[in-house]
Amino acid sequence: MNPIDVPDRAARIGDAWSSSVLGRVGRAEVKVLRMDGRTLPLEAHDTAEALFVVDGTLRLIADGAEVDVRAGEMYVVEAGVAHAVRPGSTGTLVIVEQGGPVA
Repeated sequence: MNPIDVPDRAARIGDAWSSSVLGRVGRAEVKVLRMDGRTLPLEAHDTAEALFVVDGTLRLIADGAEVDVRAGEMYVVEAGVAHAVRPGSTGTLVIVEQGGPVA
């Protein structure tokens, strides 16, 4: 596998908040997406997910608390924790989350 230019892959995504799978590590998927300032509704997952901000800022509400995750920082949303994207989140985000079974 060759190195992946993460910002370039994010820039080529047509719709913001639509992720592109960069690769897999075991059952985990590593995805990238562009944030465009829009909010996203409250959600919770059965497994934890790691959110790494490549550039920009991710503005979350997680478990009722406001959290800003800046470029170079990572935030882990534990399984079952309700979280939503607040207005003003922009930049490039990498998400690592459990995917389906490995083929």
